[in-house]
Amino acid sequence: MRARRHLAVVALLALAALLAVSAAAARLDLDEVDDSEVLEALLAVDDEEDAAAPEDGGAAEAVRRTQSMVLVLDNDNARRAVEEHAELLLLGYAPWCERSAQLMPRFAEAAAALRAMGSAVAFAKLDGERFPKAAAAVGVSGFPTVLLFVNGTEHIYTGLHTKDGIVTWVRKKTGTPVITLQSKDSAVEFLKKGQTFAIGLFKSYEGAEHEEFVKAAIAEDEVQFVETNDRDVAKILFPGIASEEQFLGLVKSEPEKFEKFDGAFEEKAILQFVELNKFPLVTVFTDLNSAKVYGSPIKLQVFTFAEAYDFEDLESIIQEVARGFKTKIMFIYVDTAEENLAKPFLTLYGLEGDKPTVTAFNTNDGSKYLLEADINTKNLKEFCLSLLDGTLSPYFRSEKVPQEKGLVEKVVGRTLDSSVLESPHHVFLEAYAPWCVDCEAISKNIEKLAKHFSGLDNIKFARIDASVNEHPKLKVNNYPTLLLYPSDDKTNPIKLSKKLSLKDMTRFIKEKLQISDIEIKESLQTSDVEIKESPQTSDVETVVAADGVKDEL
Repeated sequence: MRARRHLAVVALLALAALLAVSAAAARLDLDEVDDSEVLEALLAVDDEEDAAAPEDGGAAEAVRRTQSMVLVLDNDNARRAVEEHAELLLLGYAPWCERSAQLMPRFAEAAAALRAMGSAVAFAKLDGERFPKAAAAVGVSGFPTVLLFVNGTEHIYTGLHTKDGIVTWVRKKTGTPVITLQSKDSAVEFLKKGQTFAIGLFKSYEGAEHEEFVKAAIAEDEVQFVETNDRDVAKILFPGIASEEQFLGLVKSEPEKFEKFDGAFEEKAILQFVELNKFPLVTVFTDLNSAKVYGSPIKLQVFTFAEAYDFEDLESIIQEVARGFKTKIMFIYVDTAEENLAKPFLTLYGLEGDKPTVTAFNTNDGSKYLLEADINTKNLKEFCLSLLDGTLSPYFRSEKVPQEKGLVEKVVGRTLDSSVLESPHHVFLEAYAPWCVDCEAISKNIEKLAKHFSGLDNIKFARIDASVNEHPKLKVNNYPTLLLYPSDDKTNPIKLSKKLSLKDMTRFIKEKLQISDIEIKESLQTSDVEIKESPQTSDVETVVAADGVKDEL
């Protein structure tokens, strides 16, 4: 992990330099200057606050020209840059941030693309860790942060972290919500971009339907909207258009490429259509799109966890099933080699990720599910059908069923029903976590209680590691949690305070379960430990019968 962070830092520094070079190259001819010299010079500028200018005159001139395209902000010029530029796109980053390293090249590509389009937007980058005062002044509070300032008004970036996503979002925010294509050549050129877009065919660019189309284009930040009034032009973009005078479709750069809109031309309906269809059949999960996946309106999500070489064998199966559940279930692939992405999910299931695994989430209520059968078309389809109709049983993680039962019985998720809820005994259950600082002392007291009451055949003591075992009827919010399940009412366990002393817990159990002192004394014939109250002081003592040693509690 430390090596990965080091590589991320190196990559980020290199990419920071490429950002300036890429933006400049879109508008300036740098062929006369050696690229390696430009890169070296830019790295020096980024690394050292007071770096001297390169001795080579050509490289120095290239640095000056590239920096005129992408502003390098600091504590002195950040606020001024926002005020002096009518439109400014700013990337706030930190050298140690892996997500910054991932976003930097996409930001650079977007900057170059917008320059090539003739955009008037200025571009800036800010090392927010090195210049915290500047970061605070312009609203950079985390990394990475992308902000667009239009006449000083801040717009927080909400689009996809891709080149096309950034370009689309910026163009919409700066007055180009819809691109109009008038010729076949322009349509062919537009297709070369390989981006997801919505295509509208209108007899004329006016009327209520067209107005709703434009409203949707303004509201939808991630997908580019294009329009034409020429059917032949529209057919280049969406070949399935027949004789419609008015048409709307979504085009994606994947095998499942074309989606036709069949609803009413109203902003809300158009936005819903785009939102439900803009993701590919199988979305590859990344740090940069995680927020969009979590925020998807498709609340049923099926995840496949596998390393890349294993997923190659499964991809066709996943895609085939996904086609049958479009707009109803979202299918996502997570590469288990990316531990920072896969491990948090797998931990929820108590899984290692050592083999391909399919899980599901209902983001409405947090329910989770696990495909425990082999991953094939039949099993996956049945799994998804049951998920969709609500008959799929939720998954609750559990340790393996223990083979031995001690004085304090170990309970796991799979045995909570048989050991506690369906047991004919009164059950005192301790829910703990191995890392809980208060649990060790409580556990020792529970063991003493178990010894004290061990002669009674109607009560037992148990404990469960609730950090790795789950059950729908066990809700634990803090550790340790102490629960007493009376034999005649297992649906309403009694919660005990963890602050109770051993004698208080003893007294509580006796009162709630109506256990008499006579029963306790009779049970001591088979018990090693007696806890008794002094009639004068009500103190509770532990007497170890085996060796006559008395310990004051």
